[in-house]
Parts: sequence; structure tokens; C-alpha cells
Amino acid sequence: MILKTFCFESEDGTNVFVYNWMPEDKVAKGVVQIAHGMAETAERYARFATVLTEHGYIVYANDHRGHGKTAGTLKNVGYLAEKNGFDWMVKDMHQLTNIIKTAHPNLPLFLFGHSMGSFASQRYLMLHSKELTGAILSGSNGSDPLLHNIGFLVAKNEVRKQGRKASSPKMNQMSFGSFNKPFKPNRTEYDWLSSDNAQVDAYIQDPYCGGIFTTGFFYDFLEGLKTIDKVQNVKLVSKNLPIYIFSGEKDPVGRFGKGVKKLYHTYKKCGITDVSFKLYPGKRHEMLNETNRDEVMNDVVQWLEKQHRGA
Repeated sequence: MILKTFCFESEDGTNVFVYNWMPEDKVAKGVVQIAHGMAETAERYARFATVLTEHGYIVYANDHRGHGKTAGTLKNVGYLAEKNGFDWMVKDMHQLTNIIKTAHPNLPLFLFGHSMGSFASQRYLMLHSKELTGAILSGSNGSDPLLHNIGFLVAKNEVRKQGRKASSPKMNQMSFGSFNKPFKPNRTEYDWLSSDNAQVDAYIQDPYCGGIFTTGFFYDFLEGLKTIDKVQNVKLVSKNLPIYIFSGEKDPVGRFGKGVKKLYHTYKKCGITDVSFKLYPGKRHEMLNETNRDEVMNDVVQWLEKQHRGA
């Protein structure tokens, strides 16, 4: 596997950092673009990229604004933009898509989004699904308008009182405070991520992972969730786009499977013909870092291969 990195300038002047993993001794047959989750970095997908490149896929993953090397310094982590941060994150993803298509115009392109990246991907699909061969959503959830509206109003008040750049323990507690409860007695505050203690510890030890994000982040993110909650927006997704959704059965983000099933049924009701999902029994939020990650990554590869056979 060959690793290259580069930056591109977003429309608002943000320098977006990108990892590009290439197969070393195989003719590439497709490209996977990864959108990582909240409070993590694209570099954490190197193991997944290794598996994908071994099967002939080129992989691109940018650090979202407010994350990793795009944030640049730790003080910038958790702050997306002066306004419309969620929309800018989606715009950055599409700008990377255009870069990929210029470099590999004849290869099928798949979008892989995890957690926050899966919600950004849900919005991406509403706007740009015709540019993709398929999409994979990991650690995602279906619509929850009441909860998102309440959260948005609280975030709006937090921004009004503290400004957009202030960290928000209140919003952090509202968003994640209950996630660890099903896994008591808790070893760490991030037990909900994975049942593999070594992976949880690696997350905690990474200074660019975890932490309390800004009021502006939560305002923009919840504003984005309110947008993807709307069925009329879901109906914008291309009806023939293959979508694969997977999650741990004990993932609190997906409401322990209920939200994942809701998302699946929403896509089906909106006329999308090729939607499938898989829940892994007993597993948690980061399936690529779970104890059965080899099985999970193999399932993703098999789904990708199926799309090639059907193309």
C-alpha cells in the first residue's frame, strides 16, 4: 500500500487535509471515499484502507474541518466554521469527490460515512447521489425530529450566551451523557465505542480524539440533522443508488438497532430499491474497531464486490 497526503483549499479558504491510500501491486477497480466521525481523524481508517487496497480499491479520506490536521492545532478542534459548518463539511466532501473524479474518471466511486460522517453522507446523498456508484453508512441513525429540535434550541441558546467558539459541556452531556450507561460498570467514559479495550485506550490517548466540542459545532450539526430528518429531502436521493447500512446492535447512536432499522425503512419507503442493513449482535459504535472487525471489513468488501458484479 502506498500512502500519499495532500491539501486542497475549500471554497471558504479552509485548507482541507487528505489521506490517499493506493494499491501497490494491483490494478485499481474502484475508489472509496471515507467521511470519518466526530472527534476523531481520518488517519484512524488506515487499517480499513489496508484491507480495501489489498482488494484493489483506492481510498481517500479527508480530515473534516475542526478535526485532525485540517484543524491544524488542538485549539481549533471542535469548531467547523463561522456559520453553516455542517453544510461546509458536506461541500468539502463533494469538492474531494471532484478531485477524485478528475484523477480517476473511469473508476466507480463509493462513499463510506461513519457516525457524524454518516449524517454528512446522508445529506451528501440528497445533493449528489447521482455521482456515486454506491454508499455505505456506518454507526448511523434514522430521523428523530423532536430530539433534534430540542437540541437545536438548546444549542442556539448556548451560542447566544457564550459565542460560537466556546466549548459546550452542556451540549456534550445532552448528546453523549447517556451513551455509557448500558455498559456499566464503566472502565472509561468511552466504553460505548467498542468492546475492544485496546481500541478504546488508543482513542483516549490520541489528543485529536474525544474532547468537548464548541457551541457552534452543535448548533451547525443539529441544524444539519434537522435537514436530513425531512422526508422530502430523503426523496432527493437517487432511487437506484445501492446503500448498505451497518451498525453494532448495542450502538447507542443508532438507538440499539431501532434507529438503523428506521433509516432502512425510510429509504425503502422513499423508493430506493437497493438498500440493505446488518446489525452485529453485542457490538457497539465503532464496528471497524470492534473485536470482530475482520468480519465487518470483509462484509464491506463483499458488498463492494457485489456492486461490481451488478454494474
